[in-house]
Amino acid sequence: MKKKRRKLNKDFEKKIYSSKKNVELVLAKIYDIDDEDIQKEYMSAFNGVVYLYDALNEHYEREGFNDNSEEFLINYENGFNLFESEFEI
Repeated sequence: MKKKRRKLNKDFEKKIYSSKKNVELVLAKIYDIDDEDIQKEYMSAFNGVVYLYDALNEHYEREGFNDNSEEFLINYENGFNLFESEFEI
């Protein structure tokens, strides 16, 4: 059975790339925290955001752009914004 081609979307790929850079930047800032207890607290809170980014990226890699893609992006953005509002980074 022939594998179905996934639909690509350049604008969505740019959003995923930007999301990846945001995750990498926040992780770098968390790793720069000297106090180990605070670093663990931030990392624990940010793990949810990393999970949402991974789900977004994996969905796009596997399925391509479809009706659910925007929902994955919105979930990631909401998680990232919630983290930013609760933690000063």
